[in-house]
Amino acid sequence: MTVIRNAEELRVKESDRIATMVCELRKLGAQVDELPDGMVIHGGAKLRGAEVESHGDHRVAMALAIAGLLAKGETVIGDAECVTISFPQFAQTLTALGAEVALV
Repeated sequence: MTVIRNAEELRVKESDRIATMVCELRKLGAQVDELPDGMVIHGGAKLRGAEVESHGDHRVAMALAIAGLLAKGETVIGDAECVTISFPQFAQTLTALGAEVALV
């Protein structure tokens, strides 16, 4: 189990990153409980590929890409090109590590 607490500032950034991550991780099959100041991610669930959304947030897109690497099946991240805001070589770096990545 992973517990994230005292992160309430993530609710008032460009988006509510706590709610966004909980919603999108659930689409991948993760068992996640939302807290007012964070989340609890329960281990043991097998992630499955899914269509998820970055919500235009490059941090969310990169986190979902890493989760997608562990998922069985294809993970498609909507608006994934937003990662170029902070990490223009993100797709190339993952590809160099053996991942199949296409930013569309």
